[in-house]
Amino acid sequence: MAEDKKTKILIVEDEEVICKAYADELRDEGFAILIAKNGQVGLELALREKPDLILLDILMPVMDGLTMMDQLRQKDLYGKNVPIILLTNLSASEEKIMKAITKDEPAYYLVKSDWNLSQVVEKIRERLGIHT
Repeated sequence: MAEDKKTKILIVEDEEVICKAYADELRDEGFAILIAKNGQVGLELALREKPDLILLDILMPVMDGLTMMDQLRQKDLYGKNVPIILLTNLSASEEKIMKAITKDEPAYYLVKSDWNLSQVVEKIRERLGIHT
């Protein structure tokens, strides 16, 4: 399959070990992977490359994930509609996160410690409407 025909996923994650684990797993599953180490780079990459889905960490340097998502959602139709899965170590009861998710559909929230790699891949497939 040609690289540009693969489903593109942007991983915005500042922790290298976590980023590499997601990237390796998703590549093995046949996805094309883009990587950004902070929200500012992630926003630029998302607008330029238009990935099919964004895996987005919340706590990062330069620009956090919620700010990136908010700015992306304001840009254009692509930004308003691209599926985003937020990844964090924070609890889902965090009011700011829940407000951002409800306001900015389509977004989904995962606590990193509650999900293993294969479950995250399944959630990505589900959000993209890809059935195995």
